[in-house]
Amino acid sequence: MPPDVSLPDAIRVSSDAVRSLDVSPLAPWLSAGLAERLAAGPVLELTIDWPRSAEDPRELSECPEPRLWSLHLDALHPWLPLVLERGSGQLARHVAMLLPHSFSRSEGLRFAPESLELWITHRLFLLDHLATREGLVVRQNLAQMAGVLGFALEESFWDLAARPGS
Repeated sequence: MPPDVSLPDAIRVSSDAVRSLDVSPLAPWLSAGLAERLAAGPVLELTIDWPRSAEDPRELSECPEPRLWSLHLDALHPWLPLVLERGSGQLARHVAMLLPHSFSRSEGLRFAPESLELWITHRLFLLDHLATREGLVVRQNLAQMAGVLGFALEESFWDLAARPGS
């Protein structure tokens, strides 16, 4: 990818793309190398256009089609949580598409604790491995991602990830 091409901060995903599991709306991000994606930082905002009637009380993450699209995207591109914008809740919304959760107006989004712990630990190991294989250092970004989801990492966590055979 040429250095003068910037990655878009916002991407709109149509209901047609959702129905067909088409991840091509993210083409600029998908065609960039991992280093370019990570250098952009956590800036990506995804908007999924999914029609619901006014009487439908479900959150987007409770609709099976957008959830399946998100699972598909996440399976193909596990680095996505590192580039999703965090301040407006993009990361939390993405994780809600992947994990069991509940939502209340008073408490907000609440993940099933065991599911979130397994997901975040798996993702930390996976993304650290992918980045290390490419000669990239992303542990601070990973720690910030975990922090947004309510996890504080001790430095000793990375000792486990760096063991021989990892």
